[in-house]
Amino acid sequence: MTVVGIGASAGGLEASRRLVAAIPRNSGLAYILVQHLDPDHSSMMVELLAGHTDLVVLLIAEAMAIEADHLYVIPPGVYITVELGRLHVSKPLVRHGSRMPFDHLLHSMAAAYGARTACVVLSGTGSDGTVGLAAIKARGGLVIVQDPDDSRFDGMPRSAIQTGLVDMVLPVHDIPAALLGHFREPPDSLPAQLLPQNRLGARLHDILALLRTKSLHDFVQYKEGTLLRRIERRMGLVQQGDVDAYVKLLSADGGEAENLVQDLLIHVTSFFRNPDVFAVLASQVLPELVRRQPVNRPLRIWVAGCSTGEEAYSLAILFREAAIADGRAVRIQMFASDIDPDSVSTARNGVYAATIADDVSPERLARWFTREDDGYHVGPELRSTVVFSLHDVLKDPPFSRLDFVSCRNMLIYLRPQAQALVISQFHFALRADGLLLLGNAETIINNDGRFEEFAPHVQLFRHTGGGRRAEIGGARNDPALTAARLELGRARSRQTSLSDLVQRLLMQGFAPAAVLLNHRYECLYSVGPIDRFLRVAPGDPTNDVLAMARHSMQARLRAALKRA
Repeated sequence: MTVVGIGASAGGLEASRRLVAAIPRNSGLAYILVQHLDPDHSSMMVELLAGHTDLVVLLIAEAMAIEADHLYVIPPGVYITVELGRLHVSKPLVRHGSRMPFDHLLHSMAAAYGARTACVVLSGTGSDGTVGLAAIKARGGLVIVQDPDDSRFDGMPRSAIQTGLVDMVLPVHDIPAALLGHFREPPDSLPAQLLPQNRLGARLHDILALLRTKSLHDFVQYKEGTLLRRIERRMGLVQQGDVDAYVKLLSADGGEAENLVQDLLIHVTSFFRNPDVFAVLASQVLPELVRRQPVNRPLRIWVAGCSTGEEAYSLAILFREAAIADGRAVRIQMFASDIDPDSVSTARNGVYAATIADDVSPERLARWFTREDDGYHVGPELRSTVVFSLHDVLKDPPFSRLDFVSCRNMLIYLRPQAQALVISQFHFALRADGLLLLGNAETIINNDGRFEEFAPHVQLFRHTGGGRRAEIGGARNDPALTAARLELGRARSRQTSLSDLVQRLLMQGFAPAAVLLNHRYECLYSVGPIDRFLRVAPGDPTNDVLAMARHSMQARLRAALKRA
């Protein structure tokens, strides 16, 4: 069964009529319509739509079965979820205020139907659907948005488009054909060797090599099944059924290569995702971790694969709350990293849609965020806790002397050798007794006594075993890990050297003057035209930036350094 979630608000009746009128008889899909309605008045949507379509149009009731060629319409003032092929009705947690019933539905659809889902955003104001469509996209579903120029109110369509996750932007009358074209099954009569994934397998190496050249992203250690499914999905979206022709398209069209890279990168995240995990951390783990931390040493945390930052900020909130409850001046120092520059940029900005109110309590929103017209902004106190950076756990050196590492739902996409390499990196990075948090579907393979289970019902492991020196040596000498590193290294060596060359040239020619200092104000590294500001100081040689600064700027530089 394929299920299509349709969301609309202002102007949605007209758009919905046009949409359902264009759906052909026997489409084989089921449709759920979330139209924003006045919760205090009965809805006429069923009567208003039934005369425009061959679909069976029903007002949703509790435990109603989902069937193909049916259109299910949300009643006023409720939320809808899907589970085990049935629709379930619930009341919103709050009577008034911002409600996001479409986001609520999309999250449950993604969990229940995975890649056999589609999200359609129609005319409306606000941003409902903006967060939920990310869940659909992350599970391999399809995201279609009504062309803003074709809608009476373009708030919802434009908000969805701004996520960068939309697959198609179409006039309403073209959306049904796009849905049917995407979810059409390959003919049963095709020989096995001609099925899409089998044809793709023969050219997978060529596709990954193209992406490596065009984007510097290397997916060689991702699981083959994940790669094939997502490449096949992109082929369907560009309506290209021939694998060889699609390889030529990737080679010629940098835009399609970037679209494929974004589909292959994993962006499954939200605030306090899997609430039961955060509940265990908040009640049983972090208070003790903070309590035993010496005041003169910061508590160091690494969130690997942080995506757009929600996971990192969620953990930062828990650690800050635990430190406040402890009553001591325990410093929290969090590093959050991801391989995708766009995701890291979003995380650094710290601006999120109003729909995060579904996942973050009112008390935490008031304490750690500020409400602005464009959504919720992470407050400076929380933002200063987290340092975001680009980092590839398969290639770059890990952070060190850590007390806690979180890497949830990234390992499941990697091959076993790459998983073992990442686990070795984490073991090297953690202090003795440090903790490692993995996703619910992940565990540590080839453990060799390096970690032990720490908390029941949560994939939380405690660092044990040998010291970091032995660990990193073992990782280098492990034949399987060495093979993985060599495979990655061969592919990256030329790209890395070119990247370093470009960065050096750009910094020499265009970077502003900058100096990296230690706590004694000694120069460790410099870039740009520093000779305009610094000189060799007379007397004994020194690296002290204040001694080297030209006289006219010494006082201002001293004041700036003191503030920093």
